[in-house]
Amino acid sequence: MRVLVVNAGSSSVKLRLLDEHDSLVRSEDLSAGTDGIDTARLADVLRAWPAPDVVGHRVVHGGTRFTGAVRVADEVRAGLEDLIDLAPLHQPKSLAALDAVTALLPDVAAVACFDTAFHSTIPEAAATYAVPREWRERYAIRRYGFHGLSHAHCARRAAEVAGLDAPRIVSCHLGAGASLAAIVDGRSVDTTMGFTPLEGLVMATRSGTVDPGLLLWLEEHEHLTPHEVATALEQRSGLLALAGTADMRDVEARAENGDPDALLAIDVSVHRLAGAIGAMAVAAGGLDLLAFTGGVGEHSALVRRRAAERLAFLGVAVDSRRNDAAQGDADISAVGAAVHTVVVTAREDLRIAHEARTLLDG
Repeated sequence: MRVLVVNAGSSSVKLRLLDEHDSLVRSEDLSAGTDGIDTARLADVLRAWPAPDVVGHRVVHGGTRFTGAVRVADEVRAGLEDLIDLAPLHQPKSLAALDAVTALLPDVAAVACFDTAFHSTIPEAAATYAVPREWRERYAIRRYGFHGLSHAHCARRAAEVAGLDAPRIVSCHLGAGASLAAIVDGRSVDTTMGFTPLEGLVMATRSGTVDPGLLLWLEEHEHLTPHEVATALEQRSGLLALAGTADMRDVEARAENGDPDALLAIDVSVHRLAGAIGAMAVAAGGLDLLAFTGGVGEHSALVRRRAAERLAFLGVAVDSRRNDAAQGDADISAVGAAVHTVVVTAREDLRIAHEARTLLDG
């Protein structure tokens, strides 16, 4: 079954056409700015490509209703629209891509695959916030978690690379957005992102976890509006706030030259990362396998090394030569380390294709 994977991001729409063996047949990234998707270019691309048997769409938020892949019909489309309030920065882009591709391929089945669905298995103790019951019930406030498609692929592939059967895994998706997942027997049991993709680790321009009292203090004493606070946390925080650049490659280059802000940014990021990995290991009941994926996870030997050093007490150790030379999927564990450490290339497209085929075949 040939699958067209449509992955709508903040600034682009990634199109990947996979054959029945998951070989990449065609690949194209289209611009998707504030004016929307380049529909003319999209039409040109799809006309030139072999016709798919199914289209798999990445959708960021499935809420509590969509806990697995679902074939898109009018009722489902309306349900996805209802979830915009829970992901106002991401959901509209997913829906715009869905509508644009469906208009061009109206007779091809469309399947929505959700970043939140993988985390629908986390227990209530991990999912529940200690806030008033009426808030939780009225607004469906809970830990949803994100990057689920990436974590699901990473966990499966990491176990293959390490040669382990259903281990206790902590998956680290580190990129412009970053989150961890604790995975046991292939199921997510905890994750660092929460009700929104702001919670958790230090990210490129997102703050990660901050004291909610700080936000209330800023609104009261600095007279900031909720919109101003949200904009600052989403777009002017993280690495950008600490080092003046949102690109970890630039941060590392500046740190090598002794830039104090860059050194602090790395220290803060690794401190949060290592602490969160420890917390995920607790949620998993131990740690057999540590996996890094995403742009930073795949390409920053420094971040992997520094994190491993902080986690030595758990049995994590990486081989410096393997770590520095890692390309693609790679085992970077030190000989004799109690915990395996691997690098996995982020391939959300493979997970989406798998979910789409499974749904239609089932």
